[in-house]
Amino acid sequence: MHAVEVRDHIMIAHSFKGDLFGPAQALHGATFVVDAAFFSRELDENGVVIDIGRAHEVLKEILAPLNYKNLDEVPEFSGKNTTTEFLTRHIFNRLSDAAKAEQLGRKAGEIATIRVTLHESHVARAWYEGAVG
Repeated sequence: MHAVEVRDHIMIAHSFKGDLFGPAQALHGATFVVDAAFFSRELDENGVVIDIGRAHEVLKEILAPLNYKNLDEVPEFSGKNTTTEFLTRHIFNRLSDAAKAEQLGRKAGEIATIRVTLHESHVARAWYEGAVG
């Protein structure tokens, strides 16, 4: 399996509901380093998994509506705990849509899997990985 990974970051604020979250129930900030990895069984006729430049631009576009936002105020996330795990799936879904729409410089169906990793700190990260489909 071949893979290419691009990286960006977002700065957000949010709070959580539920005793499990202790002090994180209060509004707090986070800076996430976001890695998006694209996997393909075969290279295309150009010898690549994806167009790295396009992938980076698509990732930036997906992250832009979240960057410098209080996620508690984003209507799409109303009533949800925007945990690191939740955000990995949200970003994955958008990247999967972009892959199916052939926005990454590769034909639909040729990208097998995408993995989105959010690094919450130097000691903690979460990811979501799934088939593009």
